[in-house]
Amino acid sequence: MKLKVISFLLLVILLLPLNVSAAELNFCGRTAPIWQFIGYFLFALKIVVPLLIIVLGIVDFAKAIASSDDKAISTAGKSLLRRFIAGIIIFFVPTIIKVVFDLISNFTGDVLTSIEECQECLLSPTSTACDGYASIANAEADQWFT
Repeated sequence: MKLKVISFLLLVILLLPLNVSAAELNFCGRTAPIWQFIGYFLFALKIVVPLLIIVLGIVDFAKAIASSDDKAISTAGKSLLRRFIAGIIIFFVPTIIKVVFDLISNFTGDVLTSIEECQECLLSPTSTACDGYASIANAEADQWFT
């Protein structure tokens, strides 16, 4: 029930016309360091997850072979398959993010012109463009607090 309500509210918010200028709504530009941090996290996940799958798979199969139990070997195989599927899903996260941002930009039109900043920092946190967005956001934040 809660998921239906949240989905409905998100749909209503996306479909409402916004009467604010893009300069006032520069959410992605102002929060670029946060998006960049999340992008670094996703980047690290894409490195750590395959390593964990390999290490845990080796450990599970070593235990199963040491026990000489056919059921343990079968269980280790099923566990490795589940981990492998989870690893593949992790690699599809950037594609899902790109599709979501493309949908948002299609629904909002020219209102959210800075959505590319969010997408760039999430999908390519090491790019010079994202570093530029983050430094501009940090400079603006410094002006607010001084």
